Amino acid sequence: MHPEVSLESICTLFGVTRQAYYDAKKQEQKTSIAEMIVLYLVKELRAIMPMLGTRKLLGELIAPMKEHGIKMGRDQLFELLGFYGLLIRRRKRMVKTTDSHHWLKKYPNLTKGIIIDEPEQLWVSDITYIRTLQGFSYLSLITDAYSRKIVGYGLYPTLEAIGCLDALNMALSTRKKKSTKLIHHSDRGIQYCSAAYINILNQATIDISMTQSGSPYENALAERMNGILKNEFYPKRIYQHHKEAKKVIAKIILIYNSRRPHSSLDYMTPDQAHEKTGPLKKRWKHYPWKKKIQPEKAE
Repeated sequence: MHPEVSLESICTLFGVTRQAYYDAKKQEQKTSIAEMIVLYLVKELRAIMPMLGTRKLLGELIAPMKEHGIKMGRDQLFELLGFYGLLIRRRKRMVKTTDSHHWLKKYPNLTKGIIIDEPEQLWVSDITYIRTLQGFSYLSLITDAYSRKIVGYGLYPTLEAIGCLDALNMALSTRKKKSTKLIHHSDRGIQYCSAAYINILNQATIDISMTQSGSPYENALAERMNGILKNEFYPKRIYQHHKEAKKVIAKIILIYNSRRPHSSLDYMTPDQAHEKTGPLKKRWKHYPWKKKIQPEKAE
C-alpha cells in the first residue's frame, strides 16, 4: 500500500469497513493455507498412485480435508491442480501380446447377455507388458468382473504360458465359492488355449469363454484393467530388471485392490466390493464442466 494513501481512504472508496478488509485478508491467508494442505495431501496420494485422476482424488480427499476444516469442490480442485500443472494427461500405447492364429482349440464367447451380481461368477484375463532395461516382462492378470479385484497375476520375462498359469493358480487359491458356476473369459491367445491352461480350468470345473472377433470390445474389462495399472501406477517407468519389476508390481496390485476406488463400484475399492453381493451402484455421470477442462479424460 502506498504510504500516502490510508487504509481508511481505500475502504471508503470501495464502500467497505476496515473490519471487512481485515476479515477478507484473513480469509485469503486461510484459503492459501488450505490449498497448500490439499496439495500436500494430493502429493501423498500420488506417491502411491501416481496417475490417480482428479475425480477419484476428490473422493479420497474428503475425509482428510474435513479433518482440517477444508471445503473444496471438484471444480476448485480441478482449478487448483490445473494451476500447478498436476492434471493427468492420458496416453495410449499398444504392443501386441496376443497370437490367435494357431491350431489349438478355441472356445465360444459365453459372456454375452450375462448378468453379474456377485463375485466369482466371471473372471476375465489378459496380458500386458512391463518395460525393463533387459527387455519386456509380461504381466498376466485375472480380474473378477463383479468386484474388479485382481484375484491372480503373474509376471514372466517371456510370452510363454507360465505367467498365465501362475496367475490362474493364484486366482484358484483365493476362490471361495467353489460350488458356484464360474466362467473364465479371455482372448484366443495361444497361452489361454494351451493344454496346460485348459486342463487346470477343466479340473476346477470352470467354464471356458473366449472372444470371437479379436476385438478388444469383447474383453473390454480386461483391457480396462491393463489401462488402469499402466496409466495410473507405472506410466513410462522402466525397471532395472525383471526381479525389480516383479517386486514393485506385487506392491502395486496390493495398493490397487485395497486403495483404488472405482466409480463403477459406488467408489468402493475392489477388496470392499469383493465382500458384497447384489447390484452395485455406478457413479458414472455427465458433468458439463468437463467441456471446459480438457486435459483429463472421464474415468
